[in-house]
Amino acid sequence: MLNSIAIFVLLFCSASALSPNFLPCQLLKGLDEDPLTDCPPGTLFVSSADPRARFSDVQTAVRSLPEEGSYTILIGAGEYNEVVNVTRASPLTLLGQLDPKTAFESSANASTRNLVHIWNNVFVQTGMDDAQSAVLTVAPSFNASLIGAGPTGAPLQPLFGNTDFKAYNIDFENRAANFSISQALVTDISYANASFYGCTFASYQDTWYTGRNASTYVVDSIVFGQTDYLFGFGTAWFQNVVLANRACGGGIAAWKGTNLSDAPGNRYGAYIANSKIIRSPDANATTVTTGKCFLGRPWNDLATTVYLRTFMDDSIEPAGWTPFDSARPVIMNTTFYAEFNSTGPGGNTTARVPLDHILTEREARAYTIDGVFLERPKWIDYEYAY
Repeated sequence: MLNSIAIFVLLFCSASALSPNFLPCQLLKGLDEDPLTDCPPGTLFVSSADPRARFSDVQTAVRSLPEEGSYTILIGAGEYNEVVNVTRASPLTLLGQLDPKTAFESSANASTRNLVHIWNNVFVQTGMDDAQSAVLTVAPSFNASLIGAGPTGAPLQPLFGNTDFKAYNIDFENRAANFSISQALVTDISYANASFYGCTFASYQDTWYTGRNASTYVVDSIVFGQTDYLFGFGTAWFQNVVLANRACGGGIAAWKGTNLSDAPGNRYGAYIANSKIIRSPDANATTVTTGKCFLGRPWNDLATTVYLRTFMDDSIEPAGWTPFDSARPVIMNTTFYAEFNSTGPGGNTTARVPLDHILTEREARAYTIDGVFLERPKWIDYEYAY
């Protein structure tokens, strides 16, 4: 499905970024070579087609791992119709195989380069928590993965899960979704640290969730959605990403915040830096071509969303931000919405709502990875160039 929009992505997300640490392992090998050549010691190989693989699905490989120790799983090119659930606390890295014929093309990107597609087609129905529709869940327990309802969400859990989850060059999709269906998540990252490199995430409503006490970092990637497709309760940094509007509903980002006694040390919020917001080529014509998308709406009154140096095409509503719904018709002054150096047709801030903070260059300097996460996160791969 994502390959059908490759031409569009080439125009907006060309890159030559790859991992210097893992690329030799990721490259497809010949039939007479060990597929794990150049991989970290102990790497597990998963393939839906290669008989040399020890596992045919990702979840079985994840379940086979002991609780202690760092592990890497190499996923062979192919389609994986499954749900991946990571509860272990020790570091885990998922690598998508790459074709050496296309991996190094100067115009290659997450949509055209990636050969691994992990997907399901579950959407939220009566009696379900939103989390139960996720394609990828990284959380220490079922209760920790739950999102809950209302401005405070599910009860706080006294535990923490994976300290260093990484994924490279994988497409994660919820294929149940369309513009008329309910929530259908791609990720649920809760009580964990997770980072993603050269990946895609595709759904319509609630594509990406960074949950309670979670910290996430996404770089050189693409997120497709329609309604509140970046939503969360934790701290999320999106660097050099494309946000592709398939339709307009709610806002692009819907975030919660709470007081520090509930989740000490959590900065809360969505931070989008050096990125692009554009109309997806598979957008619903009646809602995106003729309508406009809001940058965000407050899931509760302590929501935080900041856009830094982001290109915005003409699918963006000039006001920028909107109240959550008719029951909460005002954006409270405890909500923090901000922009710095927005560009493009939708980046004109002259008609933004009064509560939008248009940051000065000096004010914008406070919004760095270290500043947002309150430390230099050791779980981020800073050698991934983009």
